Amino acid sequence: MKKKLLWLALFAAVSLPAQAADKIKIGFISTLSGPGGVLGAAIRDGFNLALEHSGGKIGGLPVDVIIEDDQQKPDVAKQLADKLTKRDKVDFVTGVVFQNIMQAVEQPVFQAQIPLISANTGPSDLAGEKCNPLFYAVSWVSDSYSEASGRHMSDKGYKNVFVIAPNYPGGKDVVNGFKRYYKGGFAGEVYTKLGQLDYAVELSQLRAAKPDAVFFFLPGGMGVNFIKQYNQAGLGKEFPLVGTGWSFDQDTLAAVGEPTLGALNTAHWNIDLDNAANKKFVADFEKKYNRLPNEFASQGYDAAMLIDAAVRDVKGNVEDKAALRKALEAANFKSVRGAFKFNRNHFPIQNYYLRQVVKDDKGRLVNKTVATIFKDHPDAYVAECKM
Repeated sequence: MKKKLLWLALFAAVSLPAQAADKIKIGFISTLSGPGGVLGAAIRDGFNLALEHSGGKIGGLPVDVIIEDDQQKPDVAKQLADKLTKRDKVDFVTGVVFQNIMQAVEQPVFQAQIPLISANTGPSDLAGEKCNPLFYAVSWVSDSYSEASGRHMSDKGYKNVFVIAPNYPGGKDVVNGFKRYYKGGFAGEVYTKLGQLDYAVELSQLRAAKPDAVFFFLPGGMGVNFIKQYNQAGLGKEFPLVGTGWSFDQDTLAAVGEPTLGALNTAHWNIDLDNAANKKFVADFEKKYNRLPNEFASQGYDAAMLIDAAVRDVKGNVEDKAALRKALEAANFKSVRGAFKFNRNHFPIQNYYLRQVVKDDKGRLVNKTVATIFKDHPDAYVAECKM
């Protein structure tokens, strides 16, 4: 009789429906120092604004966000991922800026069966053959911005382009994306050290190559220094410079100033996108932080809003992993880019725009959307995803 009662008690325990959590815990691993620190800070600020918009809660529940600086070092990032998943028992991990950092944290997070929400980097392998039901990117695949740049530069008739990017997986993905849509030839292809700030050698190579245009990808402090040195060397008057939105984001425009005026770049988002969520985001971000938001801030905002929507949809039952994954896939939130839809590899299907740096009515340097290069554009790797 005692055995039967014990069995019934155990059966009742495992049969109980999952209960809502008392609090949601989010591990936020990001690059908050060094040349890339400005990118992580923007993602963090956008994320925090979203929390403010959601009443300081996630899915209606109190939230504890544990913010960690990976120092742009993969070994540090892995240690942080281990701590957050094993000791802190977080429900989500987000905030990663760089692809080599993502490679360091993905396995500890996946092994813990915790959703990993990318607010920036979009590794091509995670979009394709290594796609994972626990990985969700609210950003893009690393190739996508440069695919749009390649299409634009081909449409402009450039035949001899010089390419420069950092020597790390994200940099290689960006150049591969550019080559996918650019149909001309190459005057040169140079890969720099990640975090490099002095480009005297590369600029000498570029001048000697005599290209008809330059395509570059150097985010954060790298791009700030490169654009300044490019124009100080007088190259801006000789060779048109085209970049991705990462290299002409709002923080870069503020740091570099007039030399960016007129520059063309490509992105999936801009401050002038005409939808209610974006208008509120831009206005409130500027009011809160006394600066205009950039792409990285917009992605931090969307990452928080995706998590908020998923927790709300599962009524706080984050231990129901299948239901939580389904809720994340549904993406029932208002994105600042407008309509948001995940492809089956959990990367967005979205528009990519051509932008030009202009002065607004307050005399500030801003990006103005001038054309749509791709509409509802899927990434190049989804066919390799078996999910």
